[in-house]
Amino acid sequence: MTSIVLLFVIGLMLGMAASPPLAAKNGFEPFHYVKKQAFFGGLAMVTMVVTSMMSPTLVRRLAVVGFGVSMVALALLPVFGTDFGKGATRWYSLGFASLQPSEFLKPGFVVVAAWLMAANEEINGPPGRRWSFLLMMTIVLMLAMQPDFGQACLILFGWSVMYFVSGAPMMLIGGIILSLIPVANFAYNNSEHFARRIDGFLDRSVDPTTQIGYATEAIREGGLFGVGVGEGQVKWSLPDAHTDFIIAVAAEEYGLILVFAILALYATIVLRSFFRLMRERDPFIRLAGTGLVAIFGVQALINMGVAVRLLPSKGMTLPFVSYGGSSLIAGGIAVGMILAFTRSRPQGEIGDILRGHGR
Repeated sequence: MTSIVLLFVIGLMLGMAASPPLAAKNGFEPFHYVKKQAFFGGLAMVTMVVTSMMSPTLVRRLAVVGFGVSMVALALLPVFGTDFGKGATRWYSLGFASLQPSEFLKPGFVVVAAWLMAANEEINGPPGRRWSFLLMMTIVLMLAMQPDFGQACLILFGWSVMYFVSGAPMMLIGGIILSLIPVANFAYNNSEHFARRIDGFLDRSVDPTTQIGYATEAIREGGLFGVGVGEGQVKWSLPDAHTDFIIAVAAEEYGLILVFAILALYATIVLRSFFRLMRERDPFIRLAGTGLVAIFGVQALINMGVAVRLLPSKGMTLPFVSYGGSSLIAGGIAVGMILAFTRSRPQGEIGDILRGHGR
């Protein structure tokens, strides 16, 4: 939990540097977006703590309800949603804020899929793996239609990790990965949004007036120790400096030192969670926790990978650091679930089961 709080504090600190230009452009006082981030971040922290104190059974029940509501909200986006001029209908405009259903869908889906996969292993249990696969494909298609290929990839990745941990054969996992090649080809030929981002990523020359161009230059200028607090220029050029490209602001003003610190915090959260889950004997908890941690860690990697041009642009926030109410609160829910699943409980460890089978 300490690492999460530190990430949130770093996010507020970077928000103070990155958001004033946007606030001035939109006619707000300089720290308008910082105050909103602090408010939603406070809600996220409370949500995380409350969720962490729940039992795994209660977490599962609430996740099923939340997943159902999120699915309905996702399905109604084409009718009531808005794109805020970004070319993808992903949000509901609430006037004082916006709501992105896919952010809340992710933790709910992971828990539901883990429940189905765990039930598959029971005697006379349902074909849970097959049902979870059909559910995953439905969600991926719905997200691709927005289009939101970044969140679709996260859902697919989270499901694949859980499917692998549940005992799926490597040949099947390899077949699923290979099947993505024709899917990507179809998306490239039929989605201008997808094709534009892939072309921009593959182009060896970087237009300095694009978001990637500004971000790359900012990271280069920052060097090891940065240009100084408040001295960065990228925040005046990048429209998404406070969200998708917040790591560029960190690199320019504070240097690679802060970037390495942020990486260390994410690594600490992911590794400690995985080590704890490796000792878990309950298959549902092991699968759900693994899926949640995998999505959390990979989302952070994708965000930073885009900023340094290792990955195509995805439009994805950096968990607990980027500005965004939906991202913060959904992140609080997800991490609260991880804490609830990894909390010490009266039980034997998975090694006890293995030793028992050996007798």
